[in-house]
Amino acid sequence: MKVGFVSLGCSKNLVDTEMCIHIFQENEFTIINQPEQADIIVINTCGFIDSAKQEGINTILEMAEYKKKNCKCLIVMGCLVERYETELKKLLPEVDLFIPIKEYKNLWEKITKKLNLQAKNNCQMDYFKRTITTGNKTAYLKIAEGCSNYCTYCAIPYIRGKYQSREKEEILEEAKQLARKGIKELIVIAQDTTKYGIDLYGKEMLADLLKELEKIEGIRWIRFLYAYPESITEELIQVVKNSTKICHYFDIPIQHIADHVLKRMNRKSDGASIKRIIATIRKEIPDVIIRTTLILGFPGETKEDFEELYRFVEQEKFDRLGAFAYSKEEGTPAAKFKEQIHPATKKARWKKIMELQKKIVEENMKKYIGTKQEVLIEAEEKDYYIARSKMDVPDMDGVIYVEKNKSIHIGDFVEVEITGTEEYDMMAKK
Repeated sequence: MKVGFVSLGCSKNLVDTEMCIHIFQENEFTIINQPEQADIIVINTCGFIDSAKQEGINTILEMAEYKKKNCKCLIVMGCLVERYETELKKLLPEVDLFIPIKEYKNLWEKITKKLNLQAKNNCQMDYFKRTITTGNKTAYLKIAEGCSNYCTYCAIPYIRGKYQSREKEEILEEAKQLARKGIKELIVIAQDTTKYGIDLYGKEMLADLLKELEKIEGIRWIRFLYAYPESITEELIQVVKNSTKICHYFDIPIQHIADHVLKRMNRKSDGASIKRIIATIRKEIPDVIIRTTLILGFPGETKEDFEELYRFVEQEKFDRLGAFAYSKEEGTPAAKFKEQIHPATKKARWKKIMELQKKIVEENMKKYIGTKQEVLIEAEEKDYYIARSKMDVPDMDGVIYVEKNKSIHIGDFVEVEITGTEEYDMMAKK
């Protein structure tokens, strides 16, 4: 039987999808990329914000159309199911099986029962049994589940539970296994990577973990995402600075800079400490790329708060920046705050920040013209190879278009010269 997968949401969700794909493959199903030809379609959903929930519903309805053709079974799993299983069952009778996160340990048992199949033994979600979907050189390495920060706007702790680190030895063994399979780039992820180890070892251990990861033979690039500012230590900065493998890249989701807003968000940093850590990183690692994310229109955000944030972004000139209009998530404390911002105001503030950031990026990128950069060749088009450098996270940042003046293979690491820029992307030649 043929199975098609759709994975929505974040990279942490993608790791779950990859484990699920492997289970089907172990049981001799054929995985295909054409859902219209699939006997079974599996959708792994996101339930983080309104737009993600709507995307999930729309995707389910789109895939349900294939039940009029080949598809015999439509399975939906993930965060959206964890939050709204009862409502979804009423809303979407087209779905044959819903699997919430809390039932992942019984995922294959539920699927085989629905399909009336004999299950093989040991078909569990397993980090060591994943089908990597991010090419043959790059893989995500999930080091923890859940979150215990309880930011007032965020539903993740209620969906995924409290922060739960994986054992360091298990993570390192998985990384070695990936290296043996030819993976060259590891992207370390968790809801908050900098809290790694606090629940297991009584202290934050990301710096120690990174030092062990860089010893693994065959790994060429290592990067980590979602580093919360209050947990970025001097030790962590020095580990990144002194490593030949760890990318000089910090992804720091600050969300805001005004103390008034940060406190209402239940963030652990204030504006002054955020500015200090950014200044320290840039002083210690002059070529660092800093990415951040912001929330615009959080309940109670005044015009003055927004103007303070705008000036901060204008001054700091972040290399990468993502912004979101605040999404009112049921079950979170912020959803009950009385000072909700009008949708038009949220949208206007978001637009103003993104217009500013576009100008900043255009100016920032000019400094790379004429420089040499090591890139990973990931795909090929008619006139260009598509590549990424250490400055670029897949599906988050831009790409580098390399002229086809020399023969290069997909998966090669090559040195190129940056010849120009185009919005968030760069042009280069070998």
